[in-house]
Amino acid sequence: MLHATVSHASNMPLQRPTGALSAYGAVIRTTEDPRAIEYRLLARMVSSLEAAHLAASPAALPAAIHENRMVWTAFTADLADDGNGCEETLRARLLSLARWVFAESDRVLRERKSPQALIDVNRAVMLGLQPGATAQPDPV
Repeated sequence: MLHATVSHASNMPLQRPTGALSAYGAVIRTTEDPRAIEYRLLARMVSSLEAAHLAASPAALPAAIHENRMVWTAFTADLADDGNGCEETLRARLLSLARWVFAESDRVLRERKSPQALIDVNRAVMLGLQPGATAQPDPV
């Protein structure tokens, strides 16, 4: 779906391991299926958003929202790339979804809303990334 995410993921401002763990992570990024990497990344964002929503720290939710935005920014850049292999309609739908994620992120922060809708969207995309998942045709 978002093959360039692999290269963008290394640019994210997330904590990175050092030493052997860092080398192992580089091997995973070059050998693991990009859909599996995207799935794990979204799962991490779901976990981060859920934890931040329950956290007592006022900085937790803005930090989690920022990380989620960075993931969706990487997805958007990949989807907009001419070399992306996704079908055009799916690309357009995912780009539209990304716009919604950015707008909803602003609403969550500005209006102090629950991040549950963002969590739900990330989970829905995760379902589409699972092995055997295919895009469903539009109903007639």
